This record gives sequence, structure tokens and C-alpha cells, in this order.
Amino acid sequence: MTAVGAIGFFDSGVGGLSVLRHAVNAVQGLPLLYVADSAFAPYGRRDPEQVIERSRSICRFLIEQGATAIVVACNTATAIAIETLRNEFAVPIIGVEPAVKPAAALSRTGKVAVLATQGTLRSARYAQLLSIHGREITVFPRACRHWVEAVEEADIDSPRVHDLVNAELSPLHASGVDVYVLGCTHFPFLTGAIRHVVGDAVNIIEPGAAVIGQLRRRLGLDHTPTTASEVTLYTSADTTHLHALAQNLIALDAPCHALGF
Repeated sequence: MTAVGAIGFFDSGVGGLSVLRHAVNAVQGLPLLYVADSAFAPYGRRDPEQVIERSRSICRFLIEQGATAIVVACNTATAIAIETLRNEFAVPIIGVEPAVKPAAALSRTGKVAVLATQGTLRSARYAQLLSIHGREITVFPRACRHWVEAVEEADIDSPRVHDLVNAELSPLHASGVDVYVLGCTHFPFLTGAIRHVVGDAVNIIEPGAAVIGQLRRRLGLDHTPTTASEVTLYTSADTTHLHALAQNLIALDAPCHALGF
């Protein structure tokens, strides 16, 4: 087993909890450290240079806390910063990106929607992904406005959220899209609202399980897990708010500390 210490996770906010939840019972009891950079959320509206600098600082912090592998549980940070991070840090770094390849294989209509932030959709990494896996399908990109902010407020099933989701997805549903790629780790928490608009006949692809599967392969975790991991949370915003969100979103009751930068 490659990892002998903790595994670090970070996101612009709480979205990465949708990835972290798949790791709690999957990494053989290794401690999990999660950073929510909520004071700077969403990364999708930040300049690339700032996303890189925040990602670099958070990786350095996680390694100082004992992380021997890091999951960039944020599509925007993966798209913009992961190559820099891999060049600068010696630990394994696992990213998350829109699942265009499996979406293309699943689609019957040849119409796929990628729901993400502007930062992801404008990135060179996303363009490369489309050039490789999106040539045989029609891809509808949607930078879903205010979805991240809603999740950051634990607002995932209100009339307001249903209106936000309906505004983005109704035209796509009417056009025959049959696979929806959740290209932001915040968006799995809105699956109920998404299903309300698009129904149960379409496929919705979220990245969490696949990312943790890749993490397990990278670290050589080939045994059946028998021990749950302990989680420590950190945030650049309010610790009480993150603690409550972790309980509300993934039923996680974990200590939460101020990030300090």
C-alpha cells in the first residue's frame, strides 16, 4: 500500500463532500482531511492564477498535516491547477473531471449535457476532453448559475432551487438530452431537484465513486475495507457552518477547524 498517512481532499467549498463520502468506508481506515475553501467559493468565478495559488497553498497545508495523497475534489481546480500541483508536489494527486467518455457511451440520442462552472467549461483541459471523447456526440455545456451558492447555503430542495434547476435544464430536456454529466462536485447534492425536471429515464453521472476507485487503484488499496476512516474538516470560512453542512449533506459529524489563510 502506497499511502501510509492521511488522504487529503479539497474543494472550493462543500461540493467535495460528495466525493469524500465515497472514501469514508473505502480506504481501509486511513484518516481523511478535508479542506473547504468556502471563503473563496466558487472557484469558477476566480481568475486562474488565484485558483492555482489557493490550490497550491491548500496542498502544502494538507501535506503538513500528514497527507500522503491528495484528491482535488473540485472540477475547476482540477481543470486549472492539477498539472501545476503534480509538478510541484511529490505525493499522488487525483483529480476529477467531467465524465464525457462514459456519457458518450451511455447516450442513445447522442445528446449529452455537461453541467459545470464557467471555470471548468472555459479551461483548456475541458476542451481537450471534448476533442478526444466528444466528437461523436452533441455536447450541451451549461454553466449553472447560483447552483454552487445554493449548495453552500444547504439550500438543495427549496422552491428557489427548483426554479434555478428548471431554468437551466428544461430546454435541454426538451431537446432530447438523455445523459447529464455533473461537472461540478457541488451538483450531486442537487440530484433530487435535477430528477424533478428531467425524470428518471435519463442517466445522471456524478464523479464520486469513480474518483475513489481511481484513488484506491493508485494507492494499491486492493483489499476489502473493514474499517471506516476518521475525518477532520478545515475551512477558510465559518467552522460552525461547515460542521452543520457536513451533517446535513452527508450525515458526517466531524471536528472542524479554521484553515487560517
